[in-house]
Amino acid sequence: MHILILGAAGMVGRKFTERLLHDGRLGANAISKLTLQDVVAPTKPADTRIAVDTVTCDFAVPGAVAPLVASRPDVIFHLAAIVSGEAEADFDKGYRINLDGTRYLLEAIRAVGDGYKPRVVFTSSIAVFGAPFHDKIDDEFVLTPQTSYGTQKAIGELLLADYSRRGFLDGIGIRLPTVCVRPGRPNKAASGFFSNIIREPLNGEEAVLPVSEDVRHWHASPRSTVGFLLHAGTMDLKVLGWRRSLSMPGLSATVGEQIAALARVAGPKVTARIRRTPDPVIVNMVASWPRDFSTARAREVGFTTAETTFDDIIRIHIEDELGGKFVA
Repeated sequence: MHILILGAAGMVGRKFTERLLHDGRLGANAISKLTLQDVVAPTKPADTRIAVDTVTCDFAVPGAVAPLVASRPDVIFHLAAIVSGEAEADFDKGYRINLDGTRYLLEAIRAVGDGYKPRVVFTSSIAVFGAPFHDKIDDEFVLTPQTSYGTQKAIGELLLADYSRRGFLDGIGIRLPTVCVRPGRPNKAASGFFSNIIREPLNGEEAVLPVSEDVRHWHASPRSTVGFLLHAGTMDLKVLGWRRSLSMPGLSATVGEQIAALARVAGPKVTARIRRTPDPVIVNMVASWPRDFSTARAREVGFTTAETTFDDIIRIHIEDELGGKFVA
């Protein structure tokens, strides 16, 4: 099996690649080749029994993705995007990458023809939903995004469904919760503070909290996110019909509950490193985000999540990213 990962140098892409290399297979199929693409050079594993090619290009440039698809990968994981805050700040860049890039990918697949019909896993977002909200959002809730990023992802979902319906590909869109705790340094995602207020204090650094502690949000760990991708790449898509996008399981928690969990896991000296500095721009964006979900449809078709408490999410970060240690 040949797998193509677009956006492979990002956090989720790196973790997903590591898992595929570790397993050596996707479901029942042995992986013979991995192609890793990103606008910055993906890291090529030094020692692996699987052939790995790395490609550095901007997939949203017309024609750039066509050579990657011409090699007829069996499964394509489309993780490439610019994040919410950047897409909101730069309207043109957001649409060029998050929408035009997706359309170029789908058109490149269609152009191969000759019976080529790969599975395409598209990482969408809970940002496709907008207020006013029910207490719990299910897959029947109307898509009314209130950010450019959410709009771009919603359009991507529609394109994926239509190209699947027409038989050009076999697609599934997974609406990811906010991935928390994200390793590395802060990025331009408007939701980045959810990770920052955990990650930086555990590293002995100060973190800024731009919203009130009663803000509630939907989370999943990087470990669970990789699990969602694995299942999306192997499940029987016929059970979805033509409704090809669905919301992934997660954990609903307030910022205050996050901080309380951090205190339980790491102690009050760690939570004391959180500095509360309201940011009106972030406050307004967060007000338009969904807070809790009913994900019965995803669970019925085999998607699960490992976390039942935010304590678990924090412990996973300490175990996976910090070698079991943190700055007390």
